[in-house]
Amino acid sequence: MEWLMNLGYTGLFVGAFLAATVIPFSSDVMLVGLLAAGGNPFIAIPVATAGNWLGGLTSYWLGWLGRWEWIERWLKVKQETLERQKSRVDRWGSWLALMTWLPLVGDVMAVALGFYKTDFKRTALFMLIGKGARFVAWAALYYWIWPDQ
Repeated sequence: MEWLMNLGYTGLFVGAFLAATVIPFSSDVMLVGLLAAGGNPFIAIPVATAGNWLGGLTSYWLGWLGRWEWIERWLKVKQETLERQKSRVDRWGSWLALMTWLPLVGDVMAVALGFYKTDFKRTALFMLIGKGARFVAWAALYYWIWPDQ
C-alpha cells in the first residue's frame, strides 16, 4: 500500500478502486493516511469516493455478466440457494447498494446486485451515496480525534 500512498491522490483513487473489487484492500486506511500526510479533505474525499464507486460498479458489471449455470457449476452453489438469495435481493432491490461500503460483504453485495439485475441507475446512485458517506465519516472521525490537523 505504501507505493500507492506515494502517488498521492492518484494512488488514493487506484487504492479505493481496488478495494471495491474482490481484492482485499483498505481504502479507509489510505484516506486517513493521506489526510495525516497533509492531504486536502475536499479533494481526498471525492477522489476516494469516485475510485471506490467505480470499483463497486465494476463488481456490479461482473455480476451482471454472470450466469446461473456458471455459479452452479464452478462455485457449486445450488439453484435453490440462488433463488433464495434472489428473493432477498428482490425484497430490498437497489437499496442494498447503500451497504456496499461494508468490508467483505459489500463487494459480494455489489456482485449480487449485478447478478440479479437490479436497476442500474438506482443501484449506482445508492452505491455512490453509501460510499461517499463512508469517506465523509472517516474524515470527520480523523479530524475529531486529531483536531489540530
